[in-house]
Order: sequence, then C-alpha cells, then structure tokens
Amino acid sequence: MTSEYSTTVETARTYYNSDEADIFYATIWGGEDIHIGIYENESIFDASHRTVQKIASMLTLNENSRVLDIGAGYGGSARYLVKTTACHVDCLNLSEVQNQRNRQLNQEQVFFGNKILVIDGNFEAIPSEDQQYDIVWSQDAILHSGNRRKVLEEVYRVLKPKGEFIFTDPMQSDDCPEGVLQPVLDRLHLESMGSIGFYTKTAEELGFEKVQFIEMTEQLVNHYSHVLQELEARYDELLTVCSQEYLDRMKVGLNHWIETGAKRNLSWGILHFRKTVNSDN
Repeated sequence: MTSEYSTTVETARTYYNSDEADIFYATIWGGEDIHIGIYENESIFDASHRTVQKIASMLTLNENSRVLDIGAGYGGSARYLVKTTACHVDCLNLSEVQNQRNRQLNQEQVFFGNKILVIDGNFEAIPSEDQQYDIVWSQDAILHSGNRRKVLEEVYRVLKPKGEFIFTDPMQSDDCPEGVLQPVLDRLHLESMGSIGFYTKTAEELGFEKVQFIEMTEQLVNHYSHVLQELEARYDELLTVCSQEYLDRMKVGLNHWIETGAKRNLSWGILHFRKTVNSDN
C-alpha cells in the first residue's frame, strides 16, 4: 500500500489480512458478510443478510446500473445485488486476503460471470475516473479511514449526477461525552469516529442532498451481543484456529461496543444521500 494512504487505513489492512482475523470473521459470520446485522431472533449470518436486503430495498437498480461497494469485505452484498437486479458491482477493498475469498466465492457461484469486479485498493483514493457509478454502497467500513472527509470527496467524485451514496457505519453519537469512547478507539487504533452530524454536514458541503437516515442503534448492541455469545459458545472450537490472546482481546472489545452502545454513546443506521443535479463535478 502506497504512502499516500493513511496510517489508519494501513492498520486496518494489516489486521484484516491476518490469518486469525480472517478465520474468526469467516467462522462467526458465515463467510459472506462481516457487517452489522438487523436481528429478528436469528443467526448472525441471517441478520447480516437482512441488512443487505434492507439497504437494497431503498434503491432502484437494473442491469444497466453500476455500483461501487467500498470496503466490500467478502462480497456478499455484491452477490446479492447481482442475483436480484443483474446490476454490475465493483468491490473495492483494502484486504487482499478478503479479496481472495471474494473472488473464490464468485468463481464458485458461476452465475456472476463478469458482473462483479474485485479491486485491491482503498476508499481514500478510489481507482476510478470521475462520474462512473450510479450507486456507491458501504457497510461499516468508513470508520477505518484516517480522513473520512476525503472518503466522501472521493465518493462524490466517482458518482454520476443524481447518483446515490448509501452506507452504514458505527458512529459516535452527536452528544457523546468526551473520552467515553476511548476504549473503543484504542481497540480499533482510531483517533476518532464519525457521527451523524459529521456525515450530514460534510455531505451537504460537498454537494450531496440528504435522502434519509434510518436510526437503528439498538441493532449495533444486538449485533455485538450476538457475536460475543457466539464466541463464548464456540470458544473451544475457535481455540483450534485462533490464539487465546486474540479471542480474549476480542471479548474485551465486544464488551466495549455493547456497553457504549447501550449507553447511546454510539450510533448506527443507514445514511442515504444523493449527488445534486447541478453538480459541476
């Protein structure tokens, strides 16, 4: 990864490329997604799939639509979109290990043909010409940027006029007391997190208009509670593929997410913006 990328992004890349992280997420989430789920008393896999379905239901896509998924992980969202709408999806992701799994899954499910392109890269420098995409999609990835405004600038640049930007992200609440998120930030090697206010203000400054925001912070708590329960239930099994140190650190980190989310110091939901028609970009 070149020096133009932030230290924060490089840290995330190193972590998600590690064998333990790849094995843990693929095992606990089921191998298709590694994102926050919308729960109705079912598995992490099914809840994560419901989030994809919910976001997709807010968009109008067809076989001519071009979608860019930034921070695409294992590519489950792209496969769902192609299956249901026949659109074309570019998966941009910083982890070469995750990208390898994504490509393998696409090959195994031959339906996809040339509809999905997996790209090694990151969202602070999207490797695309201007105005290439109808939709930019992202799930729980932008928090890993060291320059979130730059990410939104890049999204704006590659979207066509009237193009839509839809994403989820774990965020700090707009009224979060100073210092209370430090354990979460330290765990993720972050200096800060975005917020609804930050994303809305930045997007409007760049030339987006807000379509809607669906607040579902309780699902962040539900999700990390489910992950913690699954980790504890399968602890001995996971010890055969992950170190005790990794799993115990994960338990500490999950408890931080749950505790700060329950106190409403964190926010989560779906943010939806549209590039304005009179854009010069």
